[in-house]
Amino acid sequence: MIGKETIESIIKSLTGKYGDDRETLIRRGVEQAASLWKKDDGDAEAFREFCLEHYHGEEASRRELFDTLSRNYETVWGHFNQLRLELLKPMHLEQGPVKPVDLLFGAYAPEAHVEDDLFDNRIAFLTILNFPFYSLEEKNSQGGDWNRREWAYARMGDIFTKRVPAAVNQHISRVDTDADNYVSGYNIIMGQLLNSEGRKLFPGHLRLISHWGLRDELKANYNDDKQGLEKQRMIYQIMLRIVDQSIPKEVINNDELNWNPFSNKVYDSDKAVTAHEEQDIRYQHLLNNFRAHREADPYSPSEPTYIERAFNRGLEMNADEVESLFVSLLSAPVLKDVAAIIRKRLGRDLEPFDIWYDGFKGRSGISEEELDKIVKKKYPDTDTLQKDLPHLLTTIGFSEERARSLADRIVIEGARGAGHAWGGQMRSQKSHLRTRIPKEGMNYNGFNVAAHELGHNVEQTVSLHDVDHYMLTGVPNTAFTEALAFIFQKRDLQMLGINQDDPMSDQNHILDILWSTWEIMGISLVDMYVWQWMYKNPDATPADLKEKTIDIAMDVWNKYFAPVIGVENTPVLGIYSHMISYPLYLSAYPLGHLIEFQIEKQLRGKDFATEIERIFTLGDLPPRKWMQEAVGGPLSAESLLDAATIAVEERKK
Repeated sequence: MIGKETIESIIKSLTGKYGDDRETLIRRGVEQAASLWKKDDGDAEAFREFCLEHYHGEEASRRELFDTLSRNYETVWGHFNQLRLELLKPMHLEQGPVKPVDLLFGAYAPEAHVEDDLFDNRIAFLTILNFPFYSLEEKNSQGGDWNRREWAYARMGDIFTKRVPAAVNQHISRVDTDADNYVSGYNIIMGQLLNSEGRKLFPGHLRLISHWGLRDELKANYNDDKQGLEKQRMIYQIMLRIVDQSIPKEVINNDELNWNPFSNKVYDSDKAVTAHEEQDIRYQHLLNNFRAHREADPYSPSEPTYIERAFNRGLEMNADEVESLFVSLLSAPVLKDVAAIIRKRLGRDLEPFDIWYDGFKGRSGISEEELDKIVKKKYPDTDTLQKDLPHLLTTIGFSEERARSLADRIVIEGARGAGHAWGGQMRSQKSHLRTRIPKEGMNYNGFNVAAHELGHNVEQTVSLHDVDHYMLTGVPNTAFTEALAFIFQKRDLQMLGINQDDPMSDQNHILDILWSTWEIMGISLVDMYVWQWMYKNPDATPADLKEKTIDIAMDVWNKYFAPVIGVENTPVLGIYSHMISYPLYLSAYPLGHLIEFQIEKQLRGKDFATEIERIFTLGDLPPRKWMQEAVGGPLSAESLLDAATIAVEERKK
């Protein structure tokens, strides 16, 4: 829309007014604004007049504009965040059946038009012109000498790099909500499951969401010497049925029918009934998400695919860089040594579900049943957990005053799904901790999730309220908030007042992180490869996608997991529900584990709370810069692999 001659004329006028030393910055702002200016915004002369009137070339004036924009963006984003929080409560919280009207409001994105509006009223152009965008490569190469305000200026430049129509944003929100609702209601009633002898292995009240609940129950059964292995094999079979969609749709979230996952037969009492496979609904939701996000591609010139937006923009790490990092750990020889330790501990050959082996954790000597009793007694409902938040924070090192301050900004709520944390986006808002709390009281799994989400909430609170510039609030990407969530989750028994003297605890923790990172890295590769395939095959059917997802999951398994576990050709890596409702989010978890390990090393010998707050008030710097300032080195798998190798050698002595 805006020709080169007009752009050069504007740059010349502004440089003449404000000096040649600002020419590079002026050029960047004018060219970026011109690239997003459309016919409806006005002709070339209108663009010229806008730039000459609204460019702030004096540093004091630019600083004042930045402060004004920061304050107003906080107001806009904060209130839209509150609207979404409230509208999604019927889907996210255990408040009775979800009604059709709840789904309609949940799919509504009140913020969908805000970007359109800000371009239409030219606030977006004002921002771009004065605070232009820097690519990730430029930030990494030029940002070493930037001060905090300059970094905040650069973050303001990240706001408007694309111009996606409101209708596209609304469609993405609607599809995302549909997928989230599908996953949130995907429960298996464990007390209705039958083994080959027609016996029930699980308590009647146990309702597990896929995949989180199934995976965590599988982990818990490493402590059951009597029926644990049989239960694990049954859960694994359920996972396979979900991945290949042969699961009968009638047994999903249904407490009236019995089901044998091995024979795939369904019974009403003792009478066999006709049931129907779920078919390809899981993969239809995945395709819907892909196609909705693909609609935004033409409007995102700097990142023309969702894969690039998820990695280059979302993680601020190139997808190839992330894949290379994952492969370096997945291929590590030390994994076979760890598998040998697990095999010896279990006294049997490993099976595919042993990728979730949980025996390195400190709680391995305490039964799940005993932990459930402890937690139910302490926390029968959300109110008791809410009141005890300050105490939980003091148990891991926060002062009483600081613990109360943090707890006052966190709200506990009962989750319909597996649980999550929802942070504020303006400093008057609180963060929300959601975890499952059954009618009979919280169980240990719910508390373990709550400890994880509490880590998120502390990060959300510290990085919002205690960072020096609003444009730097938050963390570089979701992996960094996952890291603190893992650090808190590791201390769940400490929060419960359970202390275990284990001379091997440090070694066990290293091996636990390595095994967990290995597992989720493989699943993340499946997620990445599936999205790459969808971009190459945009017209695929749900059946096509299911077949390819299973093929990809098996290929990744056979390359990186079969040599360690000793079993080939399983699609179990395709089980994670994140693939369906959190597009390309999974990579944040293994990255989070690596960051967790490096932060834990940094914490040794230091005051836990003080160091955590120092690190997380760094705010939203790019990952490379953040890691350097937080732990003094780059994000890497080498530190964890080296530590694991030493831990294995120590066990051989």
